[in-house]
Amino acid sequence: MIYICIINKQKEIDNKTTTDKMTGLIKFTKMHGAGNDYIYVNTMKYNIENPEELSKKLSAPHIGIGSDGLILIGSSTVADFSMRIFNADGSEAMMCGNGSRCVGKYVYDNKLTDKKEVTLETRSGIKVLKLAVKNNQVSQVTVDMGTPMLEELEFEPNQKSSMIAQDITVEGQTFKATAISMGNPHLVIYVDDIKKINLPVVGPVLETLPLFPNRTNVEFVQVLKDNQVRMRVWERGSGITQACGTGACATAVAGSIIGETGRNVEVIMDGGSVNIEWDQQTNKVYMTGDAVKVFEGEIEI
Repeated sequence: MIYICIINKQKEIDNKTTTDKMTGLIKFTKMHGAGNDYIYVNTMKYNIENPEELSKKLSAPHIGIGSDGLILIGSSTVADFSMRIFNADGSEAMMCGNGSRCVGKYVYDNKLTDKKEVTLETRSGIKVLKLAVKNNQVSQVTVDMGTPMLEELEFEPNQKSSMIAQDITVEGQTFKATAISMGNPHLVIYVDDIKKINLPVVGPVLETLPLFPNRTNVEFVQVLKDNQVRMRVWERGSGITQACGTGACATAVAGSIIGETGRNVEVIMDGGSVNIEWDQQTNKVYMTGDAVKVFEGEIEI
């Protein structure tokens, strides 16, 4: 059962940053892209000292706010803004495509910028966000997700090679898997019937295979029709999530490499869909999707 409490504030108090810092009170915004939801905090205003523990605390359902993790928006010396991502288990992620779209909406809607093309510093490099604005608010964002790469895995000591549609057996099942890096690792598996995949069982096993010493994200994919696929994801550090932007990109790249799809693909996930274009001339991957504010609030940390 879900309860919603509405509190009427009789008086809005301006300029309370000093008081907030003394009491540990921070403002946050919960946002999602295709159902992939994070808690967003502006670190240019609030100092977050232990984001790993805070992410675990705030992400917890029932006793926290509930989310896939925590995203910190900050300043940057090399881009317009910076983004740090912490999963629900406290681990820091390299990149989040859905999260970066929401950062674009956050900085524009909150008048931190008036640009409609924003650069964002992440742990996997600088990303370019192109904002589609309607009624003075961002409705969709296209993200330059960069150049994909085949993951180099160490199958034998001191011998690395890529994995393309290669057999991998877990829990008595053999799958054909392709390992793709979108600045973070992904294991993409195309199957005939995604409904037959017991993701809560096979997901964590694949995530922690010895082949992936830093763990990996796992995507199971079924082709629905030409250039439209259904994908479910087990995210490294978060488990099953509604969507994964980098996972959708890896899904499209892997599908194109192994001949399951073309270079322009609609990826339908549990929480919604995104459109992926793997540009042949630049070799870059572009992702377009929604960015939605769920609610804002204050919490004492």
